[in-house]
Amino acid sequence: MKRSGLKAFLYLLPALIFLAVFLVYPLIDVLIYSFEEGYSSAAQSFSGIGWYNFDYVLHDPYFTQALINTFILVLITVPVSTGFALLIAFALTRITKLRSLFETVFFLPYVTNTLAVGMVFMVLFKTTPYSEGFVNMLMGMVGLGPVDFIEGPYWAKMFVLCFYTIWIVLPFKILILTSALASVNPQYAQAARIDGASSWRIFTKITLPLISPSVFYLIITGFIGAFKAYSDAVALFGTSLNSAGMNTLVGYVFDMLYREGGGYPSYASAAAILLFLIILTITVINLLYSRKHVHYS
Repeated sequence: MKRSGLKAFLYLLPALIFLAVFLVYPLIDVLIYSFEEGYSSAAQSFSGIGWYNFDYVLHDPYFTQALINTFILVLITVPVSTGFALLIAFALTRITKLRSLFETVFFLPYVTNTLAVGMVFMVLFKTTPYSEGFVNMLMGMVGLGPVDFIEGPYWAKMFVLCFYTIWIVLPFKILILTSALASVNPQYAQAARIDGASSWRIFTKITLPLISPSVFYLIITGFIGAFKAYSDAVALFGTSLNSAGMNTLVGYVFDMLYREGGGYPSYASAAAILLFLIILTITVINLLYSRKHVHYS
């Protein structure tokens, strides 16, 4: 190895050690746990090696419900939040006065504690013996009946969870897209206007392709973040997510490890590996799709 190569390797060595200890080793350990059948935490022993843990998890109704909840959350929140963020960021670039104020207002939810925001949402949506909630009060003003969004029907609880998740992730996406739009050379749009192109055509054929790397980055990270959602559901519905029917895949893994009836690291590991494979598959699909639709300058 050349001297320059050795020097570069020594610079990278602390990061490589950190990744090996905190990423590679835990992943290998989880993979081993997932195949150990009848694992006992107390005795640190197992009865055999096989696919039983995966079979148990895939047939567990709590896992099925968590999988459905997570997929609904992903399919709704990622495109909606990205679309709203793009619309707001585009509007912010057109504002000349008080732009800094609006940018600060839109970014506030990102620096606010997740559980604190969840408590505010509970006040807005939760029905109590003393109040039907602010949202129900507004619905009553237009002639709609009250709905218990926190402990009521499934669709109402999922609506609040999606609304809450979009609210939490929107500021970061607005920040990224605002920066991306600001970096677009205005001469491209001016030349297109001279040629008679409409505003919509300029946006779809010039602006959007130029910021497509940023949009793609937000979609990828949005998918990964939504699949790892857990604190959002806890902030709204408490820790008994299975009884509320609002558990997520990460919540299922945590329950298998620590909640009442937990202490099953093999089942938790199997669920974690399945979650990893789902995220990996969707990420690969997005990467393949990006080859034709993402334009890097």
